[in-house]
Amino acid sequence: MIFTETPLDGVWVIDLEQRGDERGFFARVFDEESFGAHGLVRHWVNVNDSLSAKRGTLRGMHYQLPPAAEVKLVRCIRGAFFDVALDLSTGRWFGVELSAENRRMLYVPEHCAHGFLTLEDDTEALYLTSAHYSPEHERGARWDDPAYGIDWPFPPVVLSDKDRAWPLSGS
Repeated sequence: MIFTETPLDGVWVIDLEQRGDERGFFARVFDEESFGAHGLVRHWVNVNDSLSAKRGTLRGMHYQLPPAAEVKLVRCIRGAFFDVALDLSTGRWFGVELSAENRRMLYVPEHCAHGFLTLEDDTEALYLTSAHYSPEHERGARWDDPAYGIDWPFPPVVLSDKDRAWPLSGS
């Protein structure tokens, strides 16, 4: 795996190091020692699968408060999406395209909200979490909060009522 730091503290882009031959390729998606060497979480409690039927579906910006704060490791396994980590302590964000084709992953630490906007119909995300879902600790940031200024590729077409209702920062 190839670990690339981003401008946000603790957020990493992880690319697969493919070893190929005439059959195709082999690549490691997770290695406990490699993650540990970069100071990243090595224990996951959930593996989640999310399918978004329509291009322009926005999911996010989600996070959980301590003691249920969670780290996420996100990968696109079908289609493509613009994936965003929002550092809640600084209000800065980082976005990257994840697709089935590029096989890239985004590591999102506990102090960040996370969300994505699908770029294709029938886009599927697979993500690991370091903590169990806890409804009482669940929170969200508005995807369109001007305080954060996230530069989405285009406005969402599909958005849940919950994601639409998160308060603006400072509200």
